[in-house]
Amino acid sequence: IYGIGPQKAIQVRYRLGISGNIKMNELTKYQIDQISQMIGQDHVIHWEFKRGERADIERLISISRYRGIRHQDGSPLRGQRTHT
Repeated sequence: IYGIGPQKAIQVRYRLGISGNIKMNELTKYQIDQISQMIGQDHVIHWEFKRGERADIERLISISRYRGIRHQDGSPLRGQRTHT
């Protein structure tokens, strides 16, 4: 799931009492519903996260920040080299 790291996955699994050795295709429908409810309660879900990221980039572009201009150009933002 986009935006869920290993630590968050362990926390969710621990709260729901799901074994760490179980695979996704072995989960029941009820367990999957529980996981999605728990993630939806206290975590930003995938499409909201992407929308927020896009809004941040649009804001940087609109105020002509250096990072916004680099985003527009498709250039590296964090000091990476642009030549070999």
